[in-house]
Amino acid sequence: MRPVLGCVALLALCLGMAAAREDETGKDDDQTFVTKASASGLAEVNISRLAARRASDSGVKEFAEKMIADHTKANKELIDLADKKRFKVASTMDEKHQKLSEKLSTIEGAAFDQAFMAGQVKDHEEAVSLFEKQSKSGKDSELKAWAKKTLPDLRHHLKMAKETRDKVKGKGRE
Repeated sequence: MRPVLGCVALLALCLGMAAAREDETGKDDDQTFVTKASASGLAEVNISRLAARRASDSGVKEFAEKMIADHTKANKELIDLADKKRFKVASTMDEKHQKLSEKLSTIEGAAFDQAFMAGQVKDHEEAVSLFEKQSKSGKDSELKAWAKKTLPDLRHHLKMAKETRDKVKGKGRE
């Protein structure tokens, strides 16, 4: 009988360790989301500030101003939630966005507008995908709910980005 009890105890220990590892993995997944979302949100504001100053097309400037306002608000919400939940937010843009910012700093006129808007479409496609994943499979319920609540705004930004990109696509080539 003792070997059976030993096996049951060992099985319970293994299951407990697996559950703990699953919880840690979920926490890691949530942390990854917070890191990516906060770095991207910071980049959104920084690069849009550059566009608000340098864009030549009024529609691009208007889009940039909306991104600054909306993403500043979303960034604050994420920071507040992350602080409450003890997740670490990014303090700088990621390398990809840093390179984009440097590239945008070297161009102007229609070329700037087109490059900025192409980047906005790509970034918002990635953000929608990231937030959809978090809203469906995130482990932290509040973080999951925040991602779900933020998704409609990101989808609207993506739609606006595509429309604005299409308007400036051929400019400067006539």
